[in-house]
Amino acid sequence: MSSVLGVSVGAGTVRLARPQHGGPHGVVPPYSFELQSIAMPEQQAEESAAEAIAGTLAGSPEVAATTIAFRTDQQAKAVRAAMARRQLTNYQLIPEAVAAVHFAHATSDMREVSTLAVYDLGSSGLTVSVINARTSDVHQCERISDISGDYLDSLIREQQIASGRIAHPADPAGLAALDGLCRAAKEQLSHSNAVALPSEQGLVLLTQENFEALMMLAIESSARMARDVIIRAQHPVQAVLVIGGGARIPLIARVLERTIGVPVIVPPEPETALARGAALLARPAQVQQAPAAAPIPIGDNDDITPAWLTAPTRGRRPLRALTNRSHSRRELNVAVLTVSSLVVLAAIGLGLGYGPEVLESGSSSDGSQAVPASTPPRPSSADPTTTPVTTTEAEHAAVVAPPANQRPTEKTTEAPPPQGPNTFTVVPGLPPVVLPTLPPVVLPGFPPPGQ
Repeated sequence: MSSVLGVSVGAGTVRLARPQHGGPHGVVPPYSFELQSIAMPEQQAEESAAEAIAGTLAGSPEVAATTIAFRTDQQAKAVRAAMARRQLTNYQLIPEAVAAVHFAHATSDMREVSTLAVYDLGSSGLTVSVINARTSDVHQCERISDISGDYLDSLIREQQIASGRIAHPADPAGLAALDGLCRAAKEQLSHSNAVALPSEQGLVLLTQENFEALMMLAIESSARMARDVIIRAQHPVQAVLVIGGGARIPLIARVLERTIGVPVIVPPEPETALARGAALLARPAQVQQAPAAAPIPIGDNDDITPAWLTAPTRGRRPLRALTNRSHSRRELNVAVLTVSSLVVLAAIGLGLGYGPEVLESGSSSDGSQAVPASTPPRPSSADPTTTPVTTTEAEHAAVVAPPANQRPTEKTTEAPPPQGPNTFTVVPGLPPVVLPTLPPVVLPGFPPPGQ
């Protein structure tokens, strides 16, 4: 049976997670994993991660896919280089925020959460991210090293040395051992009220009340930093996911909920949340060839317009409806322009005094309408391809003869008006326009015109 592997690369620890199989139904609940933690120097985190992956794949050939969660682009580049040196290619890289959101969906009820804040307190620093819980898009991500798991351990160490019960270590090895003892005391206080751990320098003694008083300023500062990141992201969150080794401190969840005002999710074993989220996203590569689709015959008169252009949708008309509407608008504009031109011409004619003549010629004595005579088109002499049109006598008679029910009207021939100096022909075929003669203007001191 194939398996998958999820990996997270921390500052001092590489964590590997493999889902446990539960018989023929495959993976049991998402939080059931085989976990492995490998401590290593911070400067060799990527090399140690690649070495751990190579060893796991060599001992477990059933692992078909590997997913590695990375924090920054520089770390992802270093992981690729370390994996290439070991000729490992069957893996994928995902951001830590994506692994965290996927793990939250698998282990918590996220139906009411659209935007999630991830508070990741590790040994080397604090990372706060604001993520779209449905698309895994990162809206804001900030990291500080002033507040970290190592800093909280140093607070316990300095408090124990200041109390006088423990002597200050003389060498770096003794100091590292004391820091490890303080870290163990911090982890035990997550589920007990007091702790007493002996060491070569003395007894580490700490109560829950003293521990919270010692941590309060640092944790409140981290909560304010998380709130500021959420404000800068400009996306209100509905929950905060707390992961990393520092998430085991109960005070952190209480302070975050009081400061931000939303529910706080703390999963079991929060330091392995990223590795488990990466394992849940690992998928074996499966190449499936889809059957070739049969070509669709298209006839000469078939409409091949895409359906999304013609199908009506809410608030949007089909493309063809918009096209027909534009044609109808164009025709309406032409008709309005024609009518407006006729009205202007009629107004000009009435203003020039042609109203009575137009009305008299447009009406007959008995109210019958005149039928205009149609004139056959004449061939152009300049076009050699035009065939002359021959008109017979019967056609001439049909064109010249008036209808039977219309009586010919007598036309009176009037003499053309005299053409004087003030007479102008404006429109050919219409009576000329006669301008009135103005009397001469005589100025004082000047002789009248003509003298």
